[in-house]
Amino acid sequence: MHLRATAIVLAVRQHGEHNAVVRCLTREAGLIAGYVRGGRSRALRPVLQPANQVLGEWRSRTDDQLASLTIELIHSRAPLYAEPLAAACLEWVTALTAVALPEQQPYPHLHAALDAMIGAVEAAPAARGWAVALVRYEDLLLAELGYALAAAPALDSGSAWPAILAGLAQTGRAIETHLLTDRRAEALAARSRLVDRLKRAVT
Repeated sequence: MHLRATAIVLAVRQHGEHNAVVRCLTREAGLIAGYVRGGRSRALRPVLQPANQVLGEWRSRTDDQLASLTIELIHSRAPLYAEPLAAACLEWVTALTAVALPEQQPYPHLHAALDAMIGAVEAAPAARGWAVALVRYEDLLLAELGYALAAAPALDSGSAWPAILAGLAQTGRAIETHLLTDRRAEALAARSRLVDRLKRAVT
């Protein structure tokens, strides 16, 4: 396998003392993991921040082998991690995407939606600017994986907080029931932190 593509960093797991296994979302190949030599180095840690946009090159002898990955930063979202609500949102959407999607299956609509979701956080770190986009992203992810809600949350940019929180409750129940079960349920802690912070911010 050889793939060179722009990608969104989703998750980084330390491998040994200096290296890392990195999971990214690409438009072309969907979710794809790669082994980054020196991924825990001072130079690469800022590049491998979840939500960053990067240019990656994956190489492996066979499709079922973990590819080696070299990576270059295109656009950093690191400044957003200084804002507690924005950081909680990015932590959740990247973790959700990393654990919910099967590997190497393209989901171009999800890739575009995640990029737009992160862009909304970047444009307005205050939650009022991206909360509706978050509900829509969760709703789309459920639909793309075959668990479309019977009645999707009806939200627009002018929706009030009670409607937004009700939408998050609706998508949250479906995510917990259908997507994040067994070992993947650990990712729900990031969502709980985000929702708690949202509720405190708007009450």
